[in-house]
Amino acid sequence: MVTRLRDVLDFVERKWPSSGAESWDSVGLVSGALDAEIRRILLAVDAAQLTVQEAVDTSADLLLIHHPLLLRGVTTVAETTAKGSLLAQLIRADVALIAAHTNADVVQTGTSAALAAALDLEGSKPIVPAASDPERGLGRIGVLREPTTLGALARKLAGILPSTATGIRAAGSFERVVETIALCGGAGDSLLNDPAVLGADVYITSDLRHHPASESLEQSIARGTGPALIDTSHWASEWLWLDYAARELQEEFPQLQVEVSELRTDPWDFAIPQ
Repeated sequence: MVTRLRDVLDFVERKWPSSGAESWDSVGLVSGALDAEIRRILLAVDAAQLTVQEAVDTSADLLLIHHPLLLRGVTTVAETTAKGSLLAQLIRADVALIAAHTNADVVQTGTSAALAAALDLEGSKPIVPAASDPERGLGRIGVLREPTTLGALARKLAGILPSTATGIRAAGSFERVVETIALCGGAGDSLLNDPAVLGADVYITSDLRHHPASESLEQSIARGTGPALIDTSHWASEWLWLDYAARELQEEFPQLQVEVSELRTDPWDFAIPQ
């Protein structure tokens, strides 16, 4: 049985419908011929030089990524540009490229759901449910089986997520008791003022900037209540989803080789404690 790129693309659309993507997003097929034969799929968070080279070196026919390579306006794909060079390498090696981004964030086995499952949260549900399906949506909120401390939760996260230079950062007392957990894989500071987040004991997300994080903590002091914060690597928080996606692809296409890249594309290489 021959699997064509169009077959995989049809499955991607059923599993992670493009209708679920944010209006600013760019998801779906980036490059590749629909009738191309697919034998091996490599999954990665980013289409970076490391993962593109891995796809080429391992004779993958498709690189399925989370972060779109062409998210913002591009006026040239000349090989003197980073994106042009990556696309040229993929096209020359007959490696197709598909992106599943915010459309994969909001499904029941999406990025935030994968992180919630890794933490063994009970009653996990979206922070912002989709209008069409309350089981889908942005972020997740749930309850730990047993209360723990903020410090212990941060340490647990450090063991769950792949290692990065920046590690796990937390704002709040190490001994603070936490039970209700709100989280959002990837950059989630847009949800800092959501009522569900404000009612949680801790909010876990990535790319927390100084001012939004500081204002959130100060507002918690003013209200007398509010979540502690845990900041993780953006890449690491979304990498867990790749295993879910790989299993779903393998179940649909048992005849294919489906693998997850373990190469780290987090941008930071080292940090020096002060």
